Amino acid sequence: MRIAIATSNGAVASHFGRCPEYTLVDIEDGAEVARRVVENPGHEPGRIPAFLREHGADAVVAGGMGRRAIELFDEMGIEQVIGVQGAVDQVVAGCIDGTLEGGESLCSHGEGQHHGGTDHEGMHHHGRH
Repeated sequence: MRIAIATSNGAVASHFGRCPEYTLVDIEDGAEVARRVVENPGHEPGRIPAFLREHGADAVVAGGMGRRAIELFDEMGIEQVIGVQGAVDQVVAGCIDGTLEGGESLCSHGEGQHHGGTDHEGMHHHGRH
């Protein structure tokens, strides 16, 4: 499984599309086997989900994510865990031991609009609220 973590300064970024980079972590047999960082290719509609799919992501972790990105990842069969905060190492540990949980989206796209709040348990995609 390859997890793409929206990253800023070694921690989960609050906004999926506007983070400076993504940390790609490969997990096999309950252990991290590879990690690399790729630069954000630019925030344009649909660009980043396609970019992460091309990099083989099976799941995406971020503080917040807009509705359109959630829809695109759903169409691609890529899980999303949003509402996550903390250091990348903590996120990886949570993915490995199954304790990573998301919550309400931490990003807002203006005018008080709230997108993509979800409840997740251990990398399993559940419906949107």
